[in-house]
Amino acid sequence: MTDPTIGHLRVNGATLRYEVRGDGPLLLLIPGGTGGAASFDGIAGDLAAEYTVATYDPRGLSRSPLDDPDAEQTVAEHADDALRIMDLLSPDAPARVCGTSSGAIAALHLLTVRPERVVRVVAHEPPVVEVLPDAPAHRALLARVRETLRTQGLMPAMAVFAAGLSKAGDTPGPPAEVVLPPEAAARAERTMADLPYFVGRIVPAFMSYVPDVDRLETLSERLVLAAGQDSRGELPYRPAAFLAERLGVELRHFPGGHTGLTTHPDAFGEHLRKAFQG
Repeated sequence: MTDPTIGHLRVNGATLRYEVRGDGPLLLLIPGGTGGAASFDGIAGDLAAEYTVATYDPRGLSRSPLDDPDAEQTVAEHADDALRIMDLLSPDAPARVCGTSSGAIAALHLLTVRPERVVRVVAHEPPVVEVLPDAPAHRALLARVRETLRTQGLMPAMAVFAAGLSKAGDTPGPPAEVVLPPEAAARAERTMADLPYFVGRIVPAFMSYVPDVDRLETLSERLVLAAGQDSRGELPYRPAAFLAERLGVELRHFPGGHTGLTTHPDAFGEHLRKAFQG
C-alpha cells in the first residue's frame, strides 16, 4: 500500500490529523467508532489508483486532539470538520464521500447542508435511530448506557450498548472469534483508549441526531444507503433500510456486518467503488 502523506488541520476546537493517498478526484472517507483513519487502511490504497483518497481521525479520537478534552460533541461540528478537509484538498470541485457508522451520520448531515460540495455520499449503516417508529426504545437504551457508564464504568456500559445493538431475541454472549487483517489487529489496543470518549460523548450525540429526511429526499440521487449483508435484524441496519424505503432508493448490501470494512476489506472496497460509479 502506498504510504500516505500526513497533514494536520486546525479547526474550531481541535486539530485534525489526516492522510492523503493517490491522485484524481477527491474521495473523503469518514470513519465511525474508534478506528480513526486507520480503519480504512485495508481499502484506501486500492482506491487511490483512481481517486485522491483522504482519511482522518475525527476530533477527539486517536491522533486528533480536542483543545478542551471535555467539550461536548455535535454532528454538525463533525460534518463541518469533513467540509474543512474537502475545502483544503479540493477547493474547486465537489468530492465523493463515504461514511461508516457515526461517520455516515456526519456524511448525511454534510449532504443536507452543503450538497453543492458533494458528488455522491455513501452512508454505510448510519445509526440514525430517531427515524425509526420505535425511537423511544432507543432513547431509553442510550439512557441506560449513560447511567451504566456513570455508575459501573466502561465495560458494563459497553455490554449494555452491545446488547441494544444486537438482533431482536439474541442473547449476547462472548464475542465471536474474528480473524482480523494484521493492520486491524495491530491497532486494536490503541483504539481501546478511545472507548470512554466514544461511548460517553459520540454515541449519545450521534444517536440522538434527527436527520432532515425531507431534505434528503430532494437529494436522493446523490445518496447511496448501504448496509451489511450479515447485519439484517441488528439495530444499525434498520435506519439504513428505513431511509432507503422512505426515500425510494435501493438499499445496497455490502460484505460482512456493521464492521465489514474491517473484516472484508477487499470486497468492501470493490462494492464502494461500484457505488461511486453509479
